[in-house]
Amino acid sequence: MMQDSTTIQDETGGAETTRAPLVRIESVTKRFGDVTAVDGVTLDIGEGEFFALLGPSGCGKTTLLRMLAGFENPDHGRILLDGRDIVDVPPHRRPVNMMFQSYALFPHLSVAGNVAFGLKQEALPKSEIEVRVAEMLALVRLEGLGTRKPHQLSGGQRQRVALARALVKRPRLLLLDEPLSALDRKLREETRAELMELQTRLGLTFVVVTHDQDEAMSMAGRIGVMNHGRLVQCDAPAEVYEHPASRWVADFVGDVNLIEAHVVEFRDGEVALETSGGSRFTASAAESLEKGAAVCIAVRPEKVGIGTQSHAGSDNAFAGTVVDIGYLGDVSVHRVRLDNGLMMKATIANRTRSSAPRLARGDRVWIDIPSGSALVLTR
Repeated sequence: MMQDSTTIQDETGGAETTRAPLVRIESVTKRFGDVTAVDGVTLDIGEGEFFALLGPSGCGKTTLLRMLAGFENPDHGRILLDGRDIVDVPPHRRPVNMMFQSYALFPHLSVAGNVAFGLKQEALPKSEIEVRVAEMLALVRLEGLGTRKPHQLSGGQRQRVALARALVKRPRLLLLDEPLSALDRKLREETRAELMELQTRLGLTFVVVTHDQDEAMSMAGRIGVMNHGRLVQCDAPAEVYEHPASRWVADFVGDVNLIEAHVVEFRDGEVALETSGGSRFTASAAESLEKGAAVCIAVRPEKVGIGTQSHAGSDNAFAGTVVDIGYLGDVSVHRVRLDNGLMMKATIANRTRSSAPRLARGDRVWIDIPSGSALVLTR
């Protein structure tokens, strides 16, 4: 059910206020022939929010973004901006601007010319254009580069030109389609922080489309996870990660161990389970579960304990053998084949400078999973 308003806490952390969302998407569907790209999506986005649409390729997130921009029209449903239905409003009449994945800069124009293009289309006075272009170049830290052509810039600088061009018209809503995909890893991390700082400083509403989970989790205040055209979960990054709505979300967002099981007993918020490998497991559960119900146990690798000390007789403790170890710098990922046949991943933080692993392939180990660290998923 869609809410009639968006609840926002004030900047001082005081009492919450309730106001209508800036963007309201109501039961929007878009088809291309026999393919349903967006399937009945309902979503509210608050003013000043940094919102991310996250999902695999072909899930419908870019199509939804293009409908917000006006480049596509929904077959069904409404899109409201400030309470006004904008479905029939052409792109250039919407207070919305879009930064494309390819940046789409004009190669024959200078940096300043690219940024000024939209303002010239609106026939603004030359003096005002010059002032606003200078402000934007300063904002994105490109002062002194206004006369250069796009081919004379680095990838990160071209990204900033595209961002300045999108912002110079002062839109109410800025749409970003995979804005960091063309940048190398280090530059992506730096640019994420710059985008967050810029969005906070300007107080604009940003909607970013990405398939990069780290990008969405680190930048957005809320994430809408899409799959097969549907919005399958919409929540804060920590909630999406710690409390995924389904097995698919748990598997898509971050790394996870998924264990098939059925309910043996439910009592006082705790459920006794039997895994597909025949082992018993205990987990916390917020809702009552019927005996025999098929469920899935989701456990993040960083919540799995691993060591050589025996935990025989303890709940959620399983013996196994280390199959391989992946060293990732900050953590090492251990794949362990349990004696019951299940494969589990466990990560250990590398807190010392030593590159020597604490464990080795072939070592006999015990896996320990606290019951509060396991999430029981029913769908």
